[in-house]
Amino acid sequence: MGIFPDEGKRLPPPGIVNRNSVWLSAVGWCTAMLQNAINLRPPLKSGVHRQVLLATIGWFIGYHITKYENYSYAKLDRDMNEYIRLHPEEFVPKEKKTFAEIVEPFHPVR
Repeated sequence: MGIFPDEGKRLPPPGIVNRNSVWLSAVGWCTAMLQNAINLRPPLKSGVHRQVLLATIGWFIGYHITKYENYSYAKLDRDMNEYIRLHPEEFVPKEKKTFAEIVEPFHPVR
């Protein structure tokens, strides 16, 4: 079963580039840079394989966080729509007014 139930697997996958993936990828890359700086190595030049690895791990975790986020929001939307369907008396549609009924009549002062 994993993190997602079977109903969560029916959702469309999130885009490869999303805010969580980009953010956590940058955090992973900065972590590798910080580790290089703490160990008194040139931050950009040394440990490039570690920089790529941590950025990739951050991207992967961000993708799956976005996937879980989409599932939880879809679940909340489903529950809310079901509640609205079962209790229509609480969600009576308002009568529609025209714009002229909302604003006061205009009388120019001359």
